[in-house]
Amino acid sequence: MKRSFWIVTTGAIALATTAAIGGEIEALPQAQTATKATPAPLRAQAKPAPPIATLSPRGLPASVLLPETQALFDGYIRGGKMPGVVAAYGLGDLPTLYPAAGKIGLAADALPAGPDSLWRVYSMTKPITAAAAMILIEQGKIGLDDPVSKYIPAFKTMTVLTDPDTSLAAVPAKSEITIRELLTHTSGLGYNISAKGPLLKLYEAKGILPGEVNAATEAQARKARPATLEEFANRVATVPLVYQPGTKWHYSIGLDVMGRVIEVASGMPFDQFVNTRIFAPLKMQSSFWTVPQRDVKRLATTVAFVGDQMVPFDPPATSPYTRAPSFPYGGAGLVMSARDYDRFLDMLQHDGTLDGVRVMKTETAKLMMSNLLPNGVKFPGLGNANGNGSTGGGTTRPAAAEIGFGAGGTVYLTDGPGGFPSKGTYGWGGAAGTTAFVDPAKRARGTIMVNYFPGEQWPLRTEAIAALAKDVAKFRR
Repeated sequence: MKRSFWIVTTGAIALATTAAIGGEIEALPQAQTATKATPAPLRAQAKPAPPIATLSPRGLPASVLLPETQALFDGYIRGGKMPGVVAAYGLGDLPTLYPAAGKIGLAADALPAGPDSLWRVYSMTKPITAAAAMILIEQGKIGLDDPVSKYIPAFKTMTVLTDPDTSLAAVPAKSEITIRELLTHTSGLGYNISAKGPLLKLYEAKGILPGEVNAATEAQARKARPATLEEFANRVATVPLVYQPGTKWHYSIGLDVMGRVIEVASGMPFDQFVNTRIFAPLKMQSSFWTVPQRDVKRLATTVAFVGDQMVPFDPPATSPYTRAPSFPYGGAGLVMSARDYDRFLDMLQHDGTLDGVRVMKTETAKLMMSNLLPNGVKFPGLGNANGNGSTGGGTTRPAAAEIGFGAGGTVYLTDGPGGFPSKGTYGWGGAAGTTAFVDPAKRARGTIMVNYFPGEQWPLRTEAIAALAKDVAKFRR
């Protein structure tokens, strides 16, 4: 595939769950005290819908309990719009429900999509990297407002482009980048998926390409990409910023750089820290930086659309995800199952603990899912081209909702229309159509797994949440 396809389609990497599910949490009093963030002013709110109550009967399949959702998924498969899809929904006290349809590939013998199928989650890696950072903040090994140069000295003196789209002319940065700014995409760093002109060429020449797409693009990227996370971060520090630090939200490679901060602060490799402090205690046994050969049969085929026709784009047999990456990508590097991502969200929903195992303190989980934007900075939303699945153009902010940004994901500062999603909902999405959210007020969470480019080909994110809302409404009747 041509490089231009990589730029356009992965311009979606991370692409937010916003109009549909997004995520925002107004910082609680203790979180506000611990940070400099100033939440957006809240509008007067209608009385929110109550939490989802204990649901019954137990033991019924997802197709029965969630008929609107199942019908939506079945329709997508019948219409030839995707090979397969699976969701993981945690609703009240019910065991997690896994509505699914279709298969994980185009071949006749492809396995059915299910809770343990493996999917490239791309930027849904970012909340997990952010959680790792929050654990170290809790331990006092990282300070939320520490300068990044404390951990990566090369970031001590940065410059800022005067015209990011057309020139590399730059002026000195007025302040140092902070950890808060890495976590909230306000550092001024750019991204190869959105950079243009001379800046894009500079990223490519320096190998600042932290992600994998398929065998063809990976072969090209490895010619220039550094072989270690340390060298990657040091190279990033030599490139001018797009904006002055702390002045504007701009989607970035900040969570990839955060991976290097994590390994410096923790004293162990970034991926090992995530595996040890998040995956192992949560029993997330299907979350991989490299898919083992024994599990390749569970890996979905990423498809691309030529018109309305699906073609294999990253089949498992040749996928770069079955080989060790140049280094672990904190912004887009993980392959996971719906079951595993649900366990991560379940931990956040329960304030840092799951099945009696505590991963982070309650106040840490709340801080992660609070508005951490620097003073005066607003989250602008992401347009339709970024794969948010919304309709009608230009923004992912639903009417009458205020949205901020927490550690690695959006946070609703007010209720969405009709009280769904609730104030406090946190979430993010991935380039190939995946999305995830947790709504603590309603005791609800959701993950949707698909793998197709472009991720905005179909309005699955929006339609799936609408279907779920209809299904949940029936529980209250």
